[in-house]
Amino acid sequence: MTDGEERPRRHCLGRRPTVSSTGELRHTALDALHRSLGATMTDFAGWDMPLRYGSERDEHLAVRTKAGLFDLSHMGEITVTGPQAAALLDFALVGNIGGVKPGRARYTMICRADGGILDDLIVYRLGETEYMVVANASNAQVVLDALTERAAGFDAEVRDDRDAYALIAVQGPESPGILKSLTDADLDGLKYYAGLPGTVAGVPALIARTGYTGEDGFELFVKPEHAVELWQALTKAGEGVGLVPCGLSCRDTLRLEAGMPLYGHELSTSLTPFDAGLGRVVKFEKEGDFVGREALREAAARAEQNPPRVLVGLVAEGRRVPRAGYAVVAGGEVIGEVTSGAPSPTLGKPIAMAYVDAVHAAPGSAGVGVDIRGSHEPYEVVALPFYKRQK
Repeated sequence: MTDGEERPRRHCLGRRPTVSSTGELRHTALDALHRSLGATMTDFAGWDMPLRYGSERDEHLAVRTKAGLFDLSHMGEITVTGPQAAALLDFALVGNIGGVKPGRARYTMICRADGGILDDLIVYRLGETEYMVVANASNAQVVLDALTERAAGFDAEVRDDRDAYALIAVQGPESPGILKSLTDADLDGLKYYAGLPGTVAGVPALIARTGYTGEDGFELFVKPEHAVELWQALTKAGEGVGLVPCGLSCRDTLRLEAGMPLYGHELSTSLTPFDAGLGRVVKFEKEGDFVGREALREAAARAEQNPPRVLVGLVAEGRRVPRAGYAVVAGGEVIGEVTSGAPSPTLGKPIAMAYVDAVHAAPGSAGVGVDIRGSHEPYEVVALPFYKRQK
């Protein structure tokens, strides 16, 4: 994390997929390649995606210590262009998008009029009047519809570019070296949450220094017809440094260790950014109105007077794994709820994120447990993230 705004995000393992209008799952440009690698596939938000290629633990640890290669082509790219593109996004989203410099990106949210979170997003400013909004796969249509509706009266165009891009990510400590061997783009000068156009292995790409793993890494936006060529080039370049293909399963445990929120778990329409502890992404100081401003002002005031439940980390003292929806307890009372839980390959213990009453949120709070099938298993309350890379 470089500052309070730039918090990556996304992916929602476990949510019901939204299939296409024909009832068939969609396939990325890399589908045949995944199958040739023996991937276990899963339906995710209407897409048939690789869950794992072999051992989830091995894939996870490769990203932490070497490098991993991900297909993220199911993400939702929406382009906003025109003289009033910035003004539209400032109205439609809670962040100060007009203040983003060309070549930079910002983590933000799109909320309903009542302040509920519709999705969390990354917005890239590609030029003076051109932006790319990247939405979660499960919410891409919702975000597209909301932006299109909110564009009324603005001199700006909202374009669905989900079919225009394939998205490949290379993540992990070896990722800069792997990418440097394939491009002459200035990767050393590319800051976190920035992007620049370049060529990777001869393929035109938007090279973004973003990710959802807690490691240094890059996300490469390319035309779908170039995806296989780029994947194969990255695979070859990473052969000597331990690069492995990685599925969505290890992506979920990586983001959990890094304390990154997942829509449908830590974020939802029933929560405002202030309820989720992410009120810093709401920029009341920006000029003009924006959707949800009044409701969010009220939410901010409520949070000051009566602190909402706090998102904390929980580390198991035993071996039983907490899952989303399990009750967090103390003194025989329910004090919160688990939002995400899994075994942590890095810590070697089960971990969870949970919203708990503020009085029990301090690290080391005594007597906290998780109700796992009627048994109150002891857990240590810790500050998030569970894991932070050494820079």
